[in-house]
Amino acid sequence: MQQTQEVLMEIYHTLLEHFGPRGWWPADSRLEVIIGAVLTQAVAWKNVTRAIDNLKRANLMNINFIIDIDEEDLAQHIKPALYHRQKAKKLKALMTFIATEYNSDLDLMFAESLPLLRKKLLGIWGIGPETADSILLYAGDKTVFVVDTYTKRIFYRLGMVDENISYQEMQEYLQKNIPSDLYIYNEYHALLVGLGANYCKKSKPHCSKCPLLNLCKYLTHMQEK
Repeated sequence: MQQTQEVLMEIYHTLLEHFGPRGWWPADSRLEVIIGAVLTQAVAWKNVTRAIDNLKRANLMNINFIIDIDEEDLAQHIKPALYHRQKAKKLKALMTFIATEYNSDLDLMFAESLPLLRKKLLGIWGIGPETADSILLYAGDKTVFVVDTYTKRIFYRLGMVDENISYQEMQEYLQKNIPSDLYIYNEYHALLVGLGANYCKKSKPHCSKCPLLNLCKYLTHMQEK
């Protein structure tokens, strides 16, 4: 375990030195983070930015306004984020939950314990583990490690986990071996996103330029094939 912890922190510090602090999640408010966590499902962040700008121009960055607007009208505002009708439905379900359970008070919502609030969020239609944990970490300052496709791909290629590791297994592995620190969890996830988007791509990874090349087994494995 000690060796795993050391390697994980070496990865963290190497990425931090390479990319610098990521300043993630970019948003003007906690509500914007929450909305962005839904909109970013299966789409690039640049699309999310355009959708959020549309919501701001329409004065819809408000829990009750999102609840009250016609679902199809909401979908048109967030069209740049793709899957817009489905995401409009998800946003309405999430905003209704916040209004009903917490009287639209985010302070009250995030005063809930991490396990209880996470369970409640996962009970909302369209809110999966990654979205729930993004809300908890980046909007609620809850110490939970967000796992995404990049996370699993990177640690598999590093030779540290199985290729088909589940979300929960990956999260437990990281939380067991990385200090339970809000700043580290925030930065580490954002750094992995930066690595996955710029180097550790799915089909054509840029292995020769990767800051983790000396730690990674993927290139050696590919060369042996």
